[in-house]
Amino acid sequence: MKPFEPEWVFFEPEALNYPLGEELYRRYKGSGIPVRMTTSHNRVTGIPGRTEAEKYRNAKRTLVVGVRKTLQFDTSKPSAEYALPLATGCMGHCHYCYLQTTMGNRPYVRVYVNLEEIFAAARKYIRERAPAITRFEAACTSDPVGVEHITGSLKRAIEFMGRQELGRLRFVTKYSHVDSLLDADHRGHTHFRFSINADHVVKFFEPGTSPLSDRLEAAGKVARAGYPLGFIIAPLMIFDGWKEGYGRMLEELRDRLPPEAEEGLTFELITHRFTKAAKRVILKRYPKTRLEMDEERRKKKWGKYGRVKYVYRDAEMEALKDYMEEWIGRLFPSAKILYFT
Repeated sequence: MKPFEPEWVFFEPEALNYPLGEELYRRYKGSGIPVRMTTSHNRVTGIPGRTEAEKYRNAKRTLVVGVRKTLQFDTSKPSAEYALPLATGCMGHCHYCYLQTTMGNRPYVRVYVNLEEIFAAARKYIRERAPAITRFEAACTSDPVGVEHITGSLKRAIEFMGRQELGRLRFVTKYSHVDSLLDADHRGHTHFRFSINADHVVKFFEPGTSPLSDRLEAAGKVARAGYPLGFIIAPLMIFDGWKEGYGRMLEELRDRLPPEAEEGLTFELITHRFTKAAKRVILKRYPKTRLEMDEERRKKKWGKYGRVKYVYRDAEMEALKDYMEEWIGRLFPSAKILYFT
């Protein structure tokens, strides 16, 4: 799968005051890709499309280069203490993704060029929590590997965090384009994770992402480069043949990983859930989706601010938990399951 290349690029004027913004402007101005200016990366107009679905697809092909003005970082539990804002939005088309609703009518891919200001804010958070370790999640609102070939920001963040005695970086990706990160001076301070799933889920619900085999090959490269490695299996789904599907996936993972991956290997297990608002958006954007979102088959779970999520019923949750823990324990005896939710 080829790396993402935008079909439209927008720049905030202020972005041109930063070296990365100036570099990207020069690159795209002479590329033949339409380049336009926008007053704000949060209010981009002029993305073509006759219908809402067409505008959505085109937005996913649009890159917006801007300045991150809000340097108060969001929290990122349970993954980390804070989110590190390198980008917002994703070029993937995962039907179930929570960004379907959190991005609202702004699903285009935004990258931020004021990296030194972002890193300075991170240093401030690290100092405030000293002597405790402070973890930063770089994939809360995007897949930073998906735009790394464009910005180089993730490698800079990895090397920045490598120099922080009390700072740690984490991110997760569905993309296999990791070669530029393999020689980064990470010093073991970056937890490099891949999102993986059974073939059924990847095939039907993760268009626009790297195939599972490519992700596993990339994970082997990352392990050999000395990064602490982890896998998020999400969303865990109940489907016909789910046990066989997840069993095959874990066996393939075991067969593909090099010995270097064993030390410190982690798993994070997240079951499928949805809200009524997300369901409405997903069905509008992907009307032919095979994603199961039947409220009658689910259990209501109240989250923050009184929002209701529809999760699997207790018996199904227990079956998923028991099965995954048994297989991971059998195939990866030294690995640690960080959480199941």
